[in-house]
Amino acid sequence: MLIHIHPDNPQPRNIQTVVETLRNGGIIIYPTDTIYGLGCDIYNAKAIERICRIKNLDPRKANFSFVCSDLSHLSDYAKSIDTPIFRILKHSLPGAYTFILPASKEVPKLLKSKKDTVGIRVPEHRITQMIIKELGHPIMSVSLPMEADVEYYTDPEMIHDAFENLVDIVVDGGIGGTIPSTVIDCSSGVPILIREGAGDWEELDD
Repeated sequence: MLIHIHPDNPQPRNIQTVVETLRNGGIIIYPTDTIYGLGCDIYNAKAIERICRIKNLDPRKANFSFVCSDLSHLSDYAKSIDTPIFRILKHSLPGAYTFILPASKEVPKLLKSKKDTVGIRVPEHRITQMIIKELGHPIMSVSLPMEADVEYYTDPEMIHDAFENLVDIVVDGGIGGTIPSTVIDCSSGVPILIREGAGDWEELDD
């Protein structure tokens, strides 16, 4: 199903349709402030396993991200964070960053890395924020399987053509970006750049 949602003024009825799909164990492809993502409810193991099959991932080795609407979920899913690290998060989010933090006990075992960490992402995108607020907790997210053809993973109609038999909803929020988020590992208390992407690392590293 392809659902058109206005990126600046999301239609509440369409947001509700997406949220009900997530609550029922569905998988969505949705826009962010960087690239389109593949997501599901963090508490639905079967949905997570479906995403792993789509991406050909081993859930025990995969690096999943929790996509949150704001920093209010931080204390639920990450252990206590040092003040300097919290300042970086507060300064950078919402934004095009994924921060790797020590995972709390609230993080489902299936989504914890071997290092007992979790990736936290707060996109600066109204559709995503409204979906998560209505759901009441974060969604688990990974990037789409990337191909050489840029349009394949930036144009929601082409995304729908490629994935309509694998996912429940593709959210059309307009043409997506081509550069993923910048990934920063803060689990040791010192920010370490893992992947340079759309977020400005130099701004944080000053």
